[in-house]
Amino acid sequence: MRSSVSTPSPPTRRRLRLLLLLGEEDNPRACTGRRLVRRGDARSVVGPIPETHRPIVLDPHAARPLSAADLASARRGGLLAVDCSWNRLAERGGLPGPVALGVPRRLPLLIAANPQHYGRVNELNTAEALAAGVYVLGDPQHAAALLGGFRGGTGFLEVNRERLERYRTASDAEAVEAAERSLFGAD
Repeated sequence: MRSSVSTPSPPTRRRLRLLLLLGEEDNPRACTGRRLVRRGDARSVVGPIPETHRPIVLDPHAARPLSAADLASARRGGLLAVDCSWNRLAERGGLPGPVALGVPRRLPLLIAANPQHYGRVNELNTAEALAAGVYVLGDPQHAAALLGGFRGGTGFLEVNRERLERYRTASDAEAVEAAERSLFGAD
């Protein structure tokens, strides 16, 4: 006879809140950021971000890399990506206003697997960037789910598996930088 008491299921991990500031610079149908918003995987940020909800902002020009030490901040404020051409950002006067209240972090060195920039260091599309951020912050399953359905999505995780694992297990920004030096031969 079966017991009426059920076995408790393992606790589910609360996924990070993903935010996106759309730069409106590319073909809306090809934009990976817009696709994440349409699928409900990220929320579009339109107005100012309240000072009490300072997200981690993925900024390739930030001095400190994203690391496990940023997880508590990301849980509080979310992880924000800016969907724009970072090459033309200086022409426009820097990051838009809502982003100024965030905590800037750059992604550690990774190889792009998207069709436009395949094999290039840190020329990630928005979906790859958010997935990499989620992975580094400790949730590889969420990262894989984010990349599902994108051309090159699973390839991104395959190409960067060792790097992502090393960055995910690094305790802080200094350990991430040491891993970068080791992985990219800059010792």
